Amino acid sequence: MPQPLKIVYLVEPDARALARKTAQHVVEQAERAVAARGRARIAISGGSTPKTAFALLADPTQPWLARMPWAKLDLWWVDERCVPPDHPDSNYRMTREAMLDHVPLAASQIHRIEGELEPETAAARYESEMRNCFRLEGAEMPRFDVVALGMGPDGHTASLFPHTQALFELGRLAVANHVEAKDSWRVTLTWPVINRASHVFFLVAGADKAQILKDVWMGPRDVERWPSQLIYPADGILTLLLDRAAAALVPPPDANGCGTIERNA
Repeated sequence: MPQPLKIVYLVEPDARALARKTAQHVVEQAERAVAARGRARIAISGGSTPKTAFALLADPTQPWLARMPWAKLDLWWVDERCVPPDHPDSNYRMTREAMLDHVPLAASQIHRIEGELEPETAAARYESEMRNCFRLEGAEMPRFDVVALGMGPDGHTASLFPHTQALFELGRLAVANHVEAKDSWRVTLTWPVINRASHVFFLVAGADKAQILKDVWMGPRDVERWPSQLIYPADGILTLLLDRAAAALVPPPDANGCGTIERNA
């Protein structure tokens, strides 16, 4: 049996403070990876709260722009909508506008999902790029240093949506996933890849996420209904960065804003 999952959650008073904590957290994890392995390979997600954190990372008036080891960073995406890179719904476009246009990252360090391609082709090309960049052999999977996730109001994470085919994929690194509820195609990392990362964290904000956060991490295990429950990092530790509104229904944190939940597989 896998070891129990220890969920460590850090609660900030509001969305702005949460964005600042996120920027700090990403920089600290990148510094740790570079110190240990000489490079930081980070997979990021889209969304409004990450966008604010990305803008803070690129802001010259903030401390993180100078601290981030940009020259030793490789940036990947957890998932992408199957749209062109200049489309308003593109996670890549959001990241480019908020951060990439303002930081010293070379094109060779930016590994986007080619959402403008046919979905299966985009997934295959993304998987091929991972295999080449991580120098994988056979059935090996990449080990990202950091994977940053969000959670939808339906309990999805990445583009692992409830009752979709991607939930059952164990061998691929990235797959095309049709989301019937949204009548759209996505490309997403698979959950075994996410779980192999050295550090995985969720970024969750807003009162509309309080109930689903409680259901996912304190309710019964039902991964087809709540795919976020598939995230079970290999080291047995999962970090949640929350604002006070999202954390309203989990056990109150301590005086330092930290709490823990333990659950079995």
